[in-house]
Amino acid sequence: MSQGKKIVQPSFLQAGDKVALVSPAYWIPQEAIQAAADTIRKWGLEPVIGPHTNNMNVNAYAGTADERAADLLWALNDDSIKAIVCTRGGYGSIHLLQRIDAESYASHPKWLIGHGDITFLLHSTVSAGVMGIHGPMAFQIVDRQDLSTNIARDILFGTIPQYEVHSHRNNRCGHAEGILIGGNLSSISAIAGTPYFIPPTKDVILFFEDEEESLHNIDRLFYRLRLLSNFPQIKGIIFGMFNSIKFDMEFNSVEDMLTAHLADSNIPICCGFPVGSNSSIPMMEGAQCSLDVTPEKAVLTFLAEGERKLYNLAEVSQQLFR
Repeated sequence: MSQGKKIVQPSFLQAGDKVALVSPAYWIPQEAIQAAADTIRKWGLEPVIGPHTNNMNVNAYAGTADERAADLLWALNDDSIKAIVCTRGGYGSIHLLQRIDAESYASHPKWLIGHGDITFLLHSTVSAGVMGIHGPMAFQIVDRQDLSTNIARDILFGTIPQYEVHSHRNNRCGHAEGILIGGNLSSISAIAGTPYFIPPTKDVILFFEDEEESLHNIDRLFYRLRLLSNFPQIKGIIFGMFNSIKFDMEFNSVEDMLTAHLADSNIPICCGFPVGSNSSIPMMEGAQCSLDVTPEKAVLTFLAEGERKLYNLAEVSQQLFR
């Protein structure tokens, strides 16, 4: 891996630690937030709720951009808060990028958890030099005991995942190392080429997913990434879930199209990874990791500090991609 600024791993949580629930994007009912708080309390942690989460702006957002930014800054700057769980995505997190500077993330490193539109904030966290977790949000953890929620909880308490998935017909074998970054393709493309995209000098394993897009638009978004001067930093790619895609081009699958576009590269490719809106398997963004793709399987190993645990995601993949 290229040398450069170290990306900090936030401290693991202890029983009784505070976890903030904030709404950086769309509004979510207070009953859902309270239900998520009850689940966090069952984990042995103390939930605290952002003061503006019940505000409504233009019948969509959880308050104005300034109010949403204020809640995230409150959670970042309070040293008694050890992790931040976003209540939901949707749209609106991009409004916070220029309202929260890198120092706010770097001075108080703590776990930020979310996915979808929260991709913007996770990239802000990593570009500031702090790891984050692409994982389940408040509306998904409500007293659920699914694998995604359990892994997210375990990461917070010090268990580092290693994931194994079955082979996919579009996979390309190989080995890659780098920091993991990614998330929603539409969001990544929106910040590509800005200081929030890929940290300078870092080799990267990129993962992405999307939903409710046309195949034509996915093609355009991905090509924008390929046109960037820092695309050579990408040493491996993980294609996650693409839900409710409109097939307006002559390809049988998103993976067929995207791997065809990568025919001129020699980086390893893992397809069919169960990460996306229907499966928030936690991904440790900014963590150094390795990707090994063989004819039989693909293995994603996070090289972060903590006790490692292997998760075989074959059953999850079969349920989601059948």
